[in-house]
Amino acid sequence: MANYGISRKIDGTLDEVKPRVLEALKSQGFGVLTEIDVQKTLKQKIDVDFKPFQILGACNPRFAYRALSADDEIGLLLPCNVVLKQESDGVVVSIQDPEVMFSVVDEKTKASMAGFPLEVKRSLQTALDAL
Repeated sequence: MANYGISRKIDGTLDEVKPRVLEALKSQGFGVLTEIDVQKTLKQKIDVDFKPFQILGACNPRFAYRALSADDEIGLLLPCNVVLKQESDGVVVSIQDPEVMFSVVDEKTKASMAGFPLEVKRSLQTALDAL
């Protein structure tokens, strides 16, 4: 399986874990701009059953401003997706890895933002560790 993010399994249901995720993200300066209920959307659009699965679009305005100021095409990589998926033994919380996402950025931008993806990843890891 490909590894695009950092993950952690949390005891509980998606409804119990989600508020904790929102608070942990908030503590690191991230707000949630979008919420996609994949289970509900798939049922409505193509009438299939799917496990509880949500995608949150998280953004830290300070990080976003720095990234967009360096190269506004980075907007194509925003916001940072956070996935909550219900498993039989808890909820897997996965956050896209900024270092992986940043790997597609051109070399000039990478050089001008050395250390930035790791800084963002550390902030997201802190949020994940707080759960």
